[in-house]
Amino acid sequence: MNGITAWERWELASFDAETPIAAALGQDSTAGQPTIEELDRICEEARKEGYQAGYAAGQATARAEATRIGHAADELDKALAEFNQQVADELLALAVETARQVVRGEISARPDIILQVVHDALAQLPHQHAIIYLHPGDAALVRSHMGDALTHAGHRILEEPKLKPGDCMLESGNSQLDASLATRWRRVIQSLGLESAWEPRE
Repeated sequence: MNGITAWERWELASFDAETPIAAALGQDSTAGQPTIEELDRICEEARKEGYQAGYAAGQATARAEATRIGHAADELDKALAEFNQQVADELLALAVETARQVVRGEISARPDIILQVVHDALAQLPHQHAIIYLHPGDAALVRSHMGDALTHAGHRILEEPKLKPGDCMLESGNSQLDASLATRWRRVIQSLGLESAWEPRE
């Protein structure tokens, strides 16, 4: 054995425990590994890419949310406008109905209003003899207050049961004048740009 024992042969084949395997094999341990600078650059690029991706996603989400909020605001404005218009219409209808009831109450409480109605109607037919059609109750009232003056002017009063208290119809030659309560009411309402019949069934 040339004087070399088995133990000595093992000792020759062993490596120093502190010697890296790569070094023992004659290899560079840092070959192919990134440097500190490269690692920093990779991290910075990853951070920037993540920020840009997150920013873009945030912008898209913000735009979508802004669009949704804008649509919701438009719908709210529309609903409020419709609600306001509905309230305005209801208030107007209430005002018209209140006025109608006030007029009815005035006619019931003050039947002498028909005297002014007859006077105003005759003023539209000056210097002509007219036939005045009135509700029986109104005819009696007009005769008691204006009978002599009307007769002297050549006018006649005729009772018409179909007419309602407050109504007045005149005939003069071929002319007719409708001074009924419904017609007077309609003229006043139309002057306000409204449409509302005196009687609901109309």
